[in-house]
Amino acid sequence: MSSDGVLLLDGGMGQELFTRGLARSDSLWGARALIDAPETVRDVHAAYLTAGADVITTNTYSTSLPALERGGAADRFAELNETAGKLAVQARDDHGRDLLIAGSLPPLGGSYRPDQVGDDLWMVDSYRQMAEALAPFVDVLLAETLSTAAEARAAASAAVSVARPIWIGWTVDADGHLLGGETVTEASEGMKVHGVLANCAPPEAISQALPEVVATRAERVGGYANAFAGVPEGWDVTNAGIDQLGERPDLDPQAYAAFATRWLDAGANLVGGCCCIGAEHIATLRQRIDDRTA
Repeated sequence: MSSDGVLLLDGGMGQELFTRGLARSDSLWGARALIDAPETVRDVHAAYLTAGADVITTNTYSTSLPALERGGAADRFAELNETAGKLAVQARDDHGRDLLIAGSLPPLGGSYRPDQVGDDLWMVDSYRQMAEALAPFVDVLLAETLSTAAEARAAASAAVSVARPIWIGWTVDADGHLLGGETVTEASEGMKVHGVLANCAPPEAISQALPEVVATRAERVGGYANAFAGVPEGWDVTNAGIDQLGERPDLDPQAYAAFATRWLDAGANLVGGCCCIGAEHIATLRQRIDDRTA
């Protein structure tokens, strides 16, 4: 953590695994690496720590019970979440400096699909199971790339059940609104969480959402964007594949750091990266953060 209290989150996990040889077409997506290449997951964590991240995120975006059911591996739910937690702990211990481990709680339906959000009781139970599996290994839970307030409430309830703080990350549209139609202000109203973030959207969209994110006055506020070329309406990784999203050539480490620096100027105290934002981006952002307090 910098002297002004800013925390630097890591970058994306899934895309980094793909660049290291993980099959892009596998129905288990990032969870496959926990089975076939756990050392690669640990290597990605290590790369972000070397880059200067203060927070690493467990490789559990694709290990919710609904996701594993879709991939035919529901019987490995406890095993895979435990493996992901242990790999993050190992990476932290190997690196030998103080940092936080965030346990990723993903959307339970498809990413960017508010139309696939389930009923409240089902979501609370699903998130509770995942929170219980991750709690022994993590300092905070990070419910990320959510599209609605209902998902956030369910995840927050699960965090209370395991006595862990929770950061909520909402993906947003070009106007800075949740994909379910709510504003960040509306979605946050009455919600007791430790962090409010905008994530897994273009950096321009994060910038639009940030004033409302900061206005929540949560302990941690900020954003972490992706570098996808675009997400088609109705896109679903299970039938369209991740390659359909492409990657923006203009968001090199310096360009991305310029966006994140503006978020810090606007009041953010937690920034990092999501899909297609890698260790070089995080290293550049680390330098920008340190230069601010030099």
